[in-house]
Amino acid sequence: MSVRRLDPHAERARRNRLHARHLEFARPAWRWTSVDGVTRINPHALGAIGPNGIKRIDRSGASVETSAAGGPQTSAEPVRRRITIDDPAGYILVVPELPEGRLGDHDRDLFGLARQLADGTDLAVTAVTFRSDVDGFEEAGADRIMDLSEDIEGRYDPESRLAALVEVEDMLAPRHWIFADSLPDGGDLGRRLSARLSSRGESRGAEDPPPATRVWQFADGKTRSRAGDRLDILRDVPRVLLALPECAEPVSETRHEARTIVLEPVARTSEETGDENRPSGVIDRGRVTVDPQQIPLAQAPFILSAGRGVSDWEGYHHAARVLGASEGASRVAVDDGNMPRARQVGATGTFVSASCYIAVGISGAVQHLQGIARCQRVIAINSDPSCDMVKRADLAIIADGDALLAAVCERLGQPRIASAPADQWHAEESRHVAA
Repeated sequence: MSVRRLDPHAERARRNRLHARHLEFARPAWRWTSVDGVTRINPHALGAIGPNGIKRIDRSGASVETSAAGGPQTSAEPVRRRITIDDPAGYILVVPELPEGRLGDHDRDLFGLARQLADGTDLAVTAVTFRSDVDGFEEAGADRIMDLSEDIEGRYDPESRLAALVEVEDMLAPRHWIFADSLPDGGDLGRRLSARLSSRGESRGAEDPPPATRVWQFADGKTRSRAGDRLDILRDVPRVLLALPECAEPVSETRHEARTIVLEPVARTSEETGDENRPSGVIDRGRVTVDPQQIPLAQAPFILSAGRGVSDWEGYHHAARVLGASEGASRVAVDDGNMPRARQVGATGTFVSASCYIAVGISGAVQHLQGIARCQRVIAINSDPSCDMVKRADLAIIADGDALLAAVCERLGQPRIASAPADQWHAEESRHVAA
């Protein structure tokens, strides 16, 4: 009797998307012969993704054989539909926050909301940024990009940024402005712009409606804003919207042009400029060094989390200090008394949204995976290649966590000095007290 066995190396390569041979093993066999001599066909492996993102079934297996022979891998990922707007009828401007210089989940939600507002029209969704060299706007849903980072990038100067947005307002006269409703970034700048537009409208005899804050949904031509735990405000779409996370689904089926627009200065009278040229009174002292352990776990951008697989806790704490990471822990590590309850990550602890989350010796319980669902990058260090955390991770390292952290610290030039044994320490302490 012949028994079909799995190749563990192939299984690891298939689960790890960063493996060099991942694509080789990611495509399952679409036809094979069973032990009883019957030809079996896998219907899930048949077909290809069309340009509209819909999977078409090809029972002949031609598309699979073409991909296996080195042809276009049409079944690997859906092909996004290309969208180009040459002559837009208007603009919807999105001001992303770009945490750490790249698009975050909240930013992608803002572009998804803008695409809902522009649905069925020739309105161009435009990204207005104060950072240069940011990638990903094409997939996020931006038809145009306007870079305002000159003389502003890297500085906290809300008045200068407001003056630049007013120039964009005079140049494009957009239908809507969309900001992230978070302080002190998008929420502050969006409210400043709304107040400026309102004051300018009053001087011209036109009243501009107040902004819609805490927007969490757009449906049936109206916005829904959260005014409390159970109270929603339904209103017409104003010019300025400040939206919450998960206000819309991110763009996933289309790819846009993201053509660059150059800002041309607009001449305005002194009455129109108002107090834009006055000193703001804000002095940027630069970034302040903060102890990573003092950052609330829900706001920490970089977390080194430990589980039951960690035995050298002094080495773990030293690695967190060397890497500049906030410390986290699984429920098991907290229950064992190795970490405080405030550092527990998961559904029964704290939900985190770190840009990078490193899980050392954590198997990946369901509650823990729920707590890290919004992390952008997850790195798993574990000796068990079949655990759920390895399957969830973007990068998995199969190794002993204690030894790997020690090697990383040594590579960075800050190895941990081995402490004296406990008996020796107590003996030295006793001699010191006696003296």
